[in-house]
Amino acid sequence: MRFGWFTGVILLVLSNAAMAGGASDLRKLLTGADNRGWEAVGRLDIAGRAFCTGALIAPDLVLTAAHCLFDKVSGAPVDPEEIEFLAGWRNGQANAVRRVSQAIAHPDYRDEAGERRKSVGFDLALLRLVSPIRKASVEPFETDDRPRKGSLVGVVSYARERSENPSLQEECKVLARRSGMLVLSCDVDFGSSGAPVFSFDEDGKARIVSVISAKADIDGREVALGTRLKAPLADLMALVANGEAPPVAPARSGVKVFTLGGGESPARTTGGAKFVRP
Repeated sequence: MRFGWFTGVILLVLSNAAMAGGASDLRKLLTGADNRGWEAVGRLDIAGRAFCTGALIAPDLVLTAAHCLFDKVSGAPVDPEEIEFLAGWRNGQANAVRRVSQAIAHPDYRDEAGERRKSVGFDLALLRLVSPIRKASVEPFETDDRPRKGSLVGVVSYARERSENPSLQEECKVLARRSGMLVLSCDVDFGSSGAPVFSFDEDGKARIVSVISAKADIDGREVALGTRLKAPLADLMALVANGEAPPVAPARSGVKVFTLGGGESPARTTGGAKFVRP
């Protein structure tokens, strides 16, 4: 995908989005009642230095973004044992806390300079927990097919200045589907990497249809980029079933597309987090 072509598509989509109206506001999930049904979304604390967002898709498997598995300065893979999943993290407490025993990034994901835009559709990873989370209040999410252009979706994420409580955006829009990725109107920020993108059926049941990979800054205007899910996730599930962990390439951000992993990981208090743009 040529960057000029990519930029043109994004600018066109933003123009259409402006005419259609903006996305709904974020709503902080401050209480247990607010967070009911979203407890399987959690904060990923990474080596005590950064954080991302992840979600359970099985009692022992967390879905997140592949670039969260790399040190954002050196590009070196993070030791899985230095990653911790805080399910339903809210106001200094979690429904469950687990260390990670295995981290598998999609083997086609690349984040070297000039390659990031081409592999957003593969910016996906699975984390196996040291032990399953088996609590009635923490129910793993099902997954579903990629939504069509114009579909309404929702996102639950942590991010800077809201690292201690998840936030829900109940309605944002799929602006385009390009080269295996989704262009979204969703409000994301640093720390939102790996956040689940949900579709909702007629009964309101939420299923994960994408994962937040990045935001694109086009002439000062931002959109969110989401991964495709079905085929890359099937690849990862096969690797997990076979007990394989393929080698991964160092992560490097491009000029116009910013990864959304956090900067310094916040202390487990009600304080916020400090962030540095990649």
